[in-house]
Amino acid sequence: MAHVVTCFVRERGKVLLTRRSDAVGTYRGRWAGVSGYVEEEADGVDSPDADYDSLDADSDPLDAERDARRELREEVGLTAEDLELVRTGEPVAVDDEQGSFVVHPFLFESDTREVTTNEELAEVEWVDPTAILERETVPRLWETWRRVAPTVETVREDRTHGSAWISARALEVLRDAAAEAGVRADEDGSAETANRADVLDVADDLRGARPEMAAVANRVNRVVARTLRARDDPERLVERAIEALEAAFEADSAAARTAATRLRDADATAVATLSRSGTVREAIAELTAGGDRPLSELVVAESRPECEGVAVAEWAARETNASVTLTTEAALPTALADRGVDAVVVGADSILPNGDVVNKTGTRVLALAARELDAPVYAVASKDKVRPAGEEEGDGTNDGEGDDAQADVPDVESPAENVYDGDADVSVHAPTFEVTPAALVDGIATEEGLLDPEEVRRIAERHAENAARVG
Repeated sequence: MAHVVTCFVRERGKVLLTRRSDAVGTYRGRWAGVSGYVEEEADGVDSPDADYDSLDADSDPLDAERDARRELREEVGLTAEDLELVRTGEPVAVDDEQGSFVVHPFLFESDTREVTTNEELAEVEWVDPTAILERETVPRLWETWRRVAPTVETVREDRTHGSAWISARALEVLRDAAAEAGVRADEDGSAETANRADVLDVADDLRGARPEMAAVANRVNRVVARTLRARDDPERLVERAIEALEAAFEADSAAARTAATRLRDADATAVATLSRSGTVREAIAELTAGGDRPLSELVVAESRPECEGVAVAEWAARETNASVTLTTEAALPTALADRGVDAVVVGADSILPNGDVVNKTGTRVLALAARELDAPVYAVASKDKVRPAGEEEGDGTNDGEGDDAQADVPDVESPAENVYDGDADVSVHAPTFEVTPAALVDGIATEEGLLDPEEVRRIAERHAENAARVG
């Protein structure tokens, strides 16, 4: 039984589908991911006589990552610098008249849609993954996609990416659930209301998956509210989810441009940040792209315990001309002073209705350090990150009002053993998120410019209306 890899490359919600040419031996003319055989190695050299039968159907897909990256390089010209491995999936068995295969799925994220194809591909197209259901594909391609596609669980468990990324993944989960509901209705004639109810159950799970990230619930709520008003069938719900996903990417990018413009107008050339925010990364890229005074210095806090800030520092060192300093949260005050930081830009997991910012722990220390230097602090966030007015999460939240602002943060703790794993009677306080008061933030950069507190409140009220519609 031959083992093969199938790679899905995603960029801003679209995936790369390839149509196999007449130069390949199987499934000519059918749509697929980027695929190829798993090859055994002998003394470090690919063997032309690979014993595929020596690999069983439960082989670890990580064993095939080398082959996956080779196929991506050879078939579409994407290299390690273009790609981030997101996930590997459980193998899928295929057995038909053209052969027996064990398919190892991979999902990669790319920053580019520019590809260079070889003779094995007749054409390529960037599409919504649901297009797989409408095309003549290699066997079980949709199931292969689902093995690496985002799920409610991956949305809930992701501790590496920022809320813009995670909210996009939530919309993808909703889109795929609606697509599968539509397939069920077509295949077995099941009731439209039952299929819509199944999708709404998924939406409900998504809304509760990341309570600290307002964009997840707000973006899902918007799709569901419109669906309920129009009594959409699953097919229309798929379209609404795709539209919402595209709008989300554009809103996040526009917010990043707002932040970059504000920093440029302030003549900021030395900037500090922390954690990992895709929107902040876009703002930094925009800031270094041009202008009379491009970014020359970037300070990044590592952001324990996941240390996701390290990847941001590595990206900036590779992709920008700025001098990059990686530091700890504890050393931020001295790092800002030593590096001459003249502005701070952070992401936001939520903006409270009163303008307070919920973000990774360390944000308040960074803002306080900036105040000592008279450096402005900007939070970059789409309007969807504003928490609905009056929302209560059942965990002591107070909607940003009153003295106990930290009560507005879900009780998410970093693993205690990351701080102390000894035997002494020591309690550990290691919250993952914290509130930074609006008084420490000079502006919230959104897709519609900088927001003042009254504008934040109006947005919070609109989000509350959507939340009320979906119950």
